[in-house]
Amino acid sequence: MDQFTGKHILSVKQFDRDSIQTIFSTADMMLPYAKREKRTRVLDGAILGNMFFEASTRTRVSFGSAFNLLGGFVRETTGMATSALSKGESLYDTARVLSSYADVIAMRHPQSGSVSEFSQGSMVPVINGGDGANEHPTQALLDLYTIEKELASNLKTIDNMHIAMVGDLKYGRTVHSLSKLLANYDNITFSLISPKELAMPDEVISIIEDAGHRVIIHDQLEGNLDADILYLTRIQEERFDDPAEANLYRGQFRLNQQIYTQHCKSNTVIMHPLPRDSRSEANELDTDLNLNPNLAIFRQVENGVLIRMALFALTLGVSDQVQQHECAVNWYSNKSISK
Repeated sequence: MDQFTGKHILSVKQFDRDSIQTIFSTADMMLPYAKREKRTRVLDGAILGNMFFEASTRTRVSFGSAFNLLGGFVRETTGMATSALSKGESLYDTARVLSSYADVIAMRHPQSGSVSEFSQGSMVPVINGGDGANEHPTQALLDLYTIEKELASNLKTIDNMHIAMVGDLKYGRTVHSLSKLLANYDNITFSLISPKELAMPDEVISIIEDAGHRVIIHDQLEGNLDADILYLTRIQEERFDDPAEANLYRGQFRLNQQIYTQHCKSNTVIMHPLPRDSRSEANELDTDLNLNPNLAIFRQVENGVLIRMALFALTLGVSDQVQQHECAVNWYSNKSISK
């Protein structure tokens, strides 16, 4: 636990297999609280500064919900225009001020490296909620946690698996971070499927290959889906210099039940970091997949709360005190976290 207490969570490069397992074990412990079977007040009185300077729904609300479920309070800033950054304040000064109001900060910002720069001025732990096209470490952790759970149900492990990553691999920070985390494991086959112009960055491929994994590169979807995990990403139009350019690639890599049945194994797990682009010209994941039991996208969302609860408990040094502060749930709840 001491390896996390008071520390920033900025990059997946901070983690090895042992630290990943510590996070996952702590996340497992959070399940009854996330399911509303019990509640805990272990962070009663603590304040989360939820600082999201770039558009977000799931990540922002997930961080806030995770902190609330541990008994803490949440204060939010959303959007650049409503913050002092729009008046020319530096990230250092912003961090110095906001960290005086909070016990931990979750931050998203559109510029690569911005969260790390912010952390240099913070007096409290900072957790990276996404910095431009660079990294999204908590998404990578929840994705890996989901992969471990989904594969276990098929009597498989992350070691020796085959994962296909599909879509915008150039700007998709989730696949960058997940690939770097997976480099900690053994004998993984990566099928990287994207338009040539949106290929996985060489730096990420080098990390994968240097760790001894196999990399196969494709620019066509169908015929290349014989994988244990199929991880799709949307076209990241907000990362293009000219957002209209994204239209050149939108809709090239669609998955529906027919394609799944024809090209995937019967137990291939379908993942996506969300939001999925459901506009007719894109339709990345067809709604006819919604009843497919191997569609794990909503289990990813649920697992995200567990992982973020774990990170808060670990960085604030209370992971061994959670059960000591349990109390009963006194309201009606039909919440359920899928296993």
